[in-house]
Amino acid sequence: MEKELTQTQINIVKVVLFGPESTGKTTLSRHLARHYNTVWAPEFAREYLQNKWNNERKTCEKDDLLPIAIGQIKLENSLAKKADKILICDTDLLETKVYSEEFYGGFVDDQLNEAADKNEYDLYLLTYIDTPWEADDLRDRPEQRLEMFNAFENALKKHNKNYILLKGNKETRLKNAIKAIDKILKEKKGLHSFSDSLRDVDMHFLHQNSEGFSANFNY
Repeated sequence: MEKELTQTQINIVKVVLFGPESTGKTTLSRHLARHYNTVWAPEFAREYLQNKWNNERKTCEKDDLLPIAIGQIKLENSLAKKADKILICDTDLLETKVYSEEFYGGFVDDQLNEAADKNEYDLYLLTYIDTPWEADDLRDRPEQRLEMFNAFENALKKHNKNYILLKGNKETRLKNAIKAIDKILKEKKGLHSFSDSLRDVDMHFLHQNSEGFSANFNY
């Protein structure tokens, strides 16, 4: 079980969108992935819980949290291999932990708690609640947005996470996020690039075929 909650070690920059529901995290994830020509890891819980609602008309329960956490890390690890130097994550296990604490009276599964603290990310983008609330089948507690925001920020401080606060419209948030990410990218060396890996494979294939062609020609 511990292995299922452990990140694959790969030299890329990992950025997490972090904050309450309906604060623009998914929109910003898409825009950042497009800007950096890379992939982004969506929130596994959305699909998992939407299917549960569609099939059972039930919302999230305490026993759902560990399967959600495992699914999220599996998704993140898969996409990390396809990233070009940076992976944008729409959520992480620390966010799952915050929801667990807030919705289930402080309860957090021991394995989730350990993994949330152990897994590492280069930057957290904490999204403020100055965005319109958009209701759907899964979102609730619109009247407690500030309370939830404070819980998320307190978690980042408690776990000594590197984060910046994003406020304002989409353009302002994107601009400030890019500025912070670019600073980290300049400091990191030898980052894994999926496109470079493909290029290396192609060059190796061409080299092998050119040698074979030369040998046949000389013969």
